Amino acid sequence: MSTPQAPTSKTIAITQSNYIPWKGYFDLIAAVDELVIYDAMQFTRRDWRNRNKIKTQQGLQWLTIPVETKGLYFQRIDETQIQSLEWANQHWERIRHSYGKSPGFALQGSKLEELYRTATSNLLTEVNRHFLEGLCKMLGIRTPLRDCREYEMPEGQTERLIAICKQAGATDYLSGPAARDYIDATLFEQAGIALHYMDYSGYLEYPQLHGAFDHAVSVVDLILATGPDAPKFMKFTHHPNPDD
Repeated sequence: MSTPQAPTSKTIAITQSNYIPWKGYFDLIAAVDELVIYDAMQFTRRDWRNRNKIKTQQGLQWLTIPVETKGLYFQRIDETQIQSLEWANQHWERIRHSYGKSPGFALQGSKLEELYRTATSNLLTEVNRHFLEGLCKMLGIRTPLRDCREYEMPEGQTERLIAICKQAGATDYLSGPAARDYIDATLFEQAGIALHYMDYSGYLEYPQLHGAFDHAVSVVDLILATGPDAPKFMKFTHHPNPDD
């Protein structure tokens, strides 16, 4: 008589794409079995969708992808177009100038340069995904990324999240802590999906150039500062895989 197998659990996260986001974003990816990119949402100005911070000799600086906007920013993230392709070379040159002497640059700099060289789409969502996939590879994270448009999405903020979870076969949902302000935990409980929140506390500092240590910069800073040791300064060293 065969032994019944325990039910398979699956944890997903659903989040909007960011441009070269901070290390915590990648820890969220590494902590789940699937990440759904939720770019069928309104583009927000002066947010993380098209910009992020790096450290330079002159202090913190924003790297911003110039985008076209309609009226009062009514377009969705996945509809937002980039003004021109000149930004990619400009961003890479600023990164190279700021991090060229970093310990990890010799090993990882060429990989990052290739990501910028091949960032040729005029759609922000595609460029963001291009970098997310490339940076995940550099960090050893193998979580698959999916597009929210692959799923049916009803009306209602929490209802949409639950619908995606059900269609993805998720038993657990991992959210960023800021979502506590709008997620209806009761609806998750009624749907039989366990709701969890990411904890971003307790990060270790690493040797960082250009002044006082700052956790809230692009993961590019960590990768170029520490090279292959970058996962040691994150919460998850790789995506959990039963085939490992």
